[in-house]
Amino acid sequence: MTDPIADLLIRIKNGYLARRGSVMVPYSRFKEALLVLLQKHGYIAEYSKDETSREINVKLLYREEIPALTDVKRISKPGLRRYVGKRDLDLIKSRLGHTIISTPTGLKTHIEAKQAGTGGEVICRIW
Repeated sequence: MTDPIADLLIRIKNGYLARRGSVMVPYSRFKEALLVLLQKHGYIAEYSKDETSREINVKLLYREEIPALTDVKRISKPGLRRYVGKRDLDLIKSRLGHTIISTPTGLKTHIEAKQAGTGGEVICRIW
């Protein structure tokens, strides 16, 4: 697998499209940090680690049978990394959702990164 972050995002999106209650994804610390951010902003209900199988069970969130996550777009890929400086954060206009940025202090949304005054790698756009 060349892009495990894209795999995580697509598994979650496909789980919503199939009206599943939960999906299983392989564990990594970066994926766990991304899931913390998704849970904080209401895109997933919760997640739990299974230490024996090294997988994460992601419980999906529905509001009146409508999925909390509509779509996701991977911006920075292994073959082409996309970075944004702190001055360029004003150019990111994600009115419907959030743009997730990997900063030196951890994963943040574009709003949190702007408040902290840091730039970084643009991971994905989610809405």
